[in-house]
Amino acid sequence: MTDLILLDISDRITVITLNRPQRLNALSYALIDRLMAALDRIETDAGVRAVILTGAGQRAFSAGADIDEFTASVRQGRAAALRDFVRRGQAMTARLEAFRKPVIAAVNGLAFGGGCEITEAVHLAVASERASFAKPEIRLGMPPTFGGTQRLPRLVGRKRGLELLLTGDSVPAQRALEIGLVNAVVPHDELLPAARALAQRIIRHGPDTVGSIITAATRGLNMTIGEGLQVESEQFASLVGSRDLADGLAAWRERRPPRVPS
Repeated sequence: MTDLILLDISDRITVITLNRPQRLNALSYALIDRLMAALDRIETDAGVRAVILTGAGQRAFSAGADIDEFTASVRQGRAAALRDFVRRGQAMTARLEAFRKPVIAAVNGLAFGGGCEITEAVHLAVASERASFAKPEIRLGMPPTFGGTQRLPRLVGRKRGLELLLTGDSVPAQRALEIGLVNAVVPHDELLPAARALAQRIIRHGPDTVGSIITAATRGLNMTIGEGLQVESEQFASLVGSRDLADGLAAWRERRPPRVPS
């Protein structure tokens, strides 16, 4: 059977490819489970400092959930649908959002439904000029269930988010950039190089510092400002005595660039 997830590791960056091009990289239960397992392995690999997530083929990043599989769960009843579909998808996007290493979506084509929710959850996103984004769940008679009703309005604003959620209409890459869903739009052939260049700009800094910033920003978004400031303080405290902070302060005093992390 074709691997549902492809991994390529080079220059301290792992490229994860969703590999169901014949199904527009639809998120089957097995694909989600293998993605989660891959993240578990990458998280403890000191040789990996950043992750790029993309889709196989020329048409899609991911068209969203595997509707045939999801339909079968719905037929089994509410408990099965919540257990097999909703909780699995929410666990995936929460894992991506809270990952301590930067995760960059390289959106190579359509990102609909769950594919759009992955884009919302990861830390950064670069889109091909061919990419498009949509929240078509309303056409199925349901809300998004992998976090889209919560993350999208927080990310792009309530009215912009609700427009996408309530119409189900697709938007092109340039519009996604304008509303803040992605960080950049590039020519299709430059997508992975652009994502790699962004990753390299991040991993030139210390991994513990990068992880602390991701954690503080991600957790703080869902807290009051006071609670978020406490998280910020905790993340700073965790770096006191670390090589990252010691070298950064020494480099500033000595008027030299900080060391490049190994």
